[in-house]
Order: sequence, then C-alpha cells, then structure tokens
Amino acid sequence: MPLIASSESLAEACARLARHPFVTFDTEFMRETTYYPRLCLIQLASEEDVVLVDPLAPGIDLSPFLALMRDPAVMKVVHSGRQDLEILWNIDRCIPDPLFDTQVAAMVCGYGDSVSYEQLAHDLAKARIDKSSRFTDWSKRPLSEAQLSYAQSDVTHLRQVYTELARKLEKTGRLPWLADEMAVLTSPATYSAHPEDAWQRLKGRIRKPKELAVLMELAAWREREAQSRDVPRSRVLKDDAMMDIVTAAPRSVEALGHLRSIPSGYERSRAGGEIVAAVERGLAREAKDLPALERNNRRGANPATVDLLKVLLKMVSEAEGVAAKILATVDDLEAIAADDAADVAALRGWRRDVFGERAIGLKHGRVALAVENGKVVALPR
Repeated sequence: MPLIASSESLAEACARLARHPFVTFDTEFMRETTYYPRLCLIQLASEEDVVLVDPLAPGIDLSPFLALMRDPAVMKVVHSGRQDLEILWNIDRCIPDPLFDTQVAAMVCGYGDSVSYEQLAHDLAKARIDKSSRFTDWSKRPLSEAQLSYAQSDVTHLRQVYTELARKLEKTGRLPWLADEMAVLTSPATYSAHPEDAWQRLKGRIRKPKELAVLMELAAWREREAQSRDVPRSRVLKDDAMMDIVTAAPRSVEALGHLRSIPSGYERSRAGGEIVAAVERGLAREAKDLPALERNNRRGANPATVDLLKVLLKMVSEAEGVAAKILATVDDLEAIAADDAADVAALRGWRRDVFGERAIGLKHGRVALAVENGKVVALPR
C-alpha cells in the first residue's frame, strides 16, 4: 500500500474517513534518542478504507488529520493509546475526542490486566499479527513491505475488535464504566510534562524529608535539561546517579565528583554546577512545605487488612468479569484500609457499587470471606 505523502492526498483521505462513525488509528514512532517521540507513521482505517500517512514527507501538512482527530462526530479507536495521544498533544495540543481505547474496554469485559492487541485480534477477529516488524527503524525510508503490512494490520483488525467490545459493553450495560478511564486519557494534564512534577517518578525510593526536597529540585532540573536538549532523561543523568546525589546531597562539585555513579569529569561541566545548585535549593526547603511521604500517607493501613482486601478484589474481579486493575489499585486498597472516606476511585461511582462497599464491609466485619466448592466467596455477617 502506498504512503500518503502530500497534503492534498491527506486532505482527501481524511474527508473520506470523516464520513464514517468511527476510525481506528495508530502511530509508529521513535524515541530512543530523544525526549519527545518522533512521529514516523500514521495508520488510519474506517469500515471501508485503510490509510497510511508519511508524516516525514517534505512539506506535508497534518492539519486534516488533526481535524479528524478532533471531529466530535467520529469515534476515534485506539489500543493502549496513551503514547499515541502524547504524540498528538506534542504536535498541536491535540487530544482525540470522543475516544475508545480497546485495551481499557477489554479489561472492563474481563480480559485481564493490560491485554495485548495481538491477543484481542486473535480472540475477536480470528487474526494473527506478525510482530517481526514491531521494533524496526520506522524513520528510515523506504519502508519495507513487511513494515507496511504490519502497520496496516494495527488498524484493520482493530475495527472488529472495537465492534465486538462495544457490543459486549452495550449488552452488559458497562459502556459508562469506561468514562473515568477515557477522562484520564483525554485530559491535557495526562500529557503536560511539568518539570515540577518530575520527582513523582522516583518518589517510591524516598524515605526522608530532606531526600524528598533534594529530589524535587534535582528531578525538575533534569526534566528541564532533557526537554531543552530533546534527549532522554538518562542522557542527562541516570536514575541511579540521581538517587546517589539525593542520598549524599553533595554541596560542592568536588563532593559531587566523589560519587561513584557520576562519570569522571562530569562534576567540572556546566551540569555539575547546576546539580550542586539544585541540591542547595532542596536543602533550603522547609520540611513543613513538602508533600507527605508515601509511608506517612499509609501509616494507618494494617497490612493484614490490605491482604484481605486483595483477596476480596480478586474474588470480585473474577465474579464480575472485570480486570482487578480497573476496580482498584494497591494504593487504593492501602488507602481504604487506612480510611473509610479515602479519596480514591475504588470508592466512587460504579466501582464503589461493585467493590468499594464490600471492601468497607470486610474491613468492619460486616462481610466475611470463606471458601465454598474451591472458590472464595463473600458472606454477610
């Protein structure tokens, strides 16, 4: 299949696609050497059409594609689309809406946590996906026939996967269950990479307020540096080196140079001085102004209660035919164990009806767990 490589051809194709109730879409990209993913291919399909777009073609205007993604009359269908949506956000602050993610829908339909596209294509479209081209270099031209065939299969089988999952959700009345997850995927906050929030990627390793303060400043510095140079974070400073700096809190470039994880001579570079300055800013922060550490947030959670809630979650997941990950996270369970009124998704909306009320009942002894005929069941007490 030839690639669309001109603005005129793209506009014509998108006009055809916009006449259909839904389009499936996917992207191929490269990000091994950059901070921002580099868009290399766009795949689109309607019920009657398949379109492959070359975003690297000289002079091509992607506006018709972006307009299609924003068209409220056309459902946009992806599978595990967070990274694809991140790309569109970076291009033009574009977020497809309305949106249907088949991986999320499959979890609601009981296919387990993070089910793969290949598995859904096999189960629902009776198709087999040749994955040999998945990790090829999508930036090189010309693309091979194998690459184009793989790229096309990413959106053609997705059509039937979508229709089957939508039918199941309609039949079970669970279409509204997708609303919370789709709201996260279509929220600009999901894709806005603020340097001030970068510390949260590593917060699980932190035990002391002083370390948290230094991490917040150091992570923000690294994020700004990676963004400005458009390189991966690890090219600026690896995570292990970050944590060594956080623990040691070096207050001079000489002290920084003594850390084993810091490359020889790095402390004498511009970055060395900026790292020490970030450490100083962190040490100057007031402990009372810092976010609470995770262990403090969960101090009231009884580990045995959390373990019982995990058993209940697995039981409800199997009984209701919905992935446990959709119902509640481990953080949710710890929060519920510590506080009946915890502000977590598992205690809101349909999740509360399906799982949350039973979780609180178990915590207070109004529900008991037992084994009947080899299966765990919940019984009122």
